[in-house]
Amino acid sequence: MADFTPNSNVKSAIRKLAVPFSDVTAFDSIVQGVVTNNPFQCTIYNAGGADHPGVECSRQGYTARVIYQDEYAKTVAQITIRAPTIASFTSVANQIAADTTIATALGGSAFRDFGGEKYAATLRCHDANGEIYFVNFSREQVTLTSYSDEAIRSRVETWGDTVAALN
Repeated sequence: MADFTPNSNVKSAIRKLAVPFSDVTAFDSIVQGVVTNNPFQCTIYNAGGADHPGVECSRQGYTARVIYQDEYAKTVAQITIRAPTIASFTSVANQIAADTTIATALGGSAFRDFGGEKYAATLRCHDANGEIYFVNFSREQVTLTSYSDEAIRSRVETWGDTVAALN
């Protein structure tokens, strides 16, 4: 059987945040700022017969948790919500937290666990040199993946240094 032979030198880099994003609005502001303002100088490209913007969101997901506590503040139940958009994440989590029938059935009072929320978004970026790379945002870190040109990492890092929430 033939072995796999590496044909490129693909890299990844991680920036751990000193303080996690405070909420989904702060998270979305950073992600949408990259999509809108294109600080990495990405270029439009054609793939599969369709034009793509230089930066586009290729994946996103949001997780909320509603906890139920008894009169002694002991957690008696929890419901985890995974949603594909911020709008659905917010709407469904708020509806579940406000549903008194669920709270009664679970035997506790409902509270959103805002500190335990998870956010993730992946941006597909097309560099002027033809490389496609990814910038992955989570609540705790930003990861740059699938790049080989160090100039890409340098541009992303330089941008990150200018964003207070990422330092």
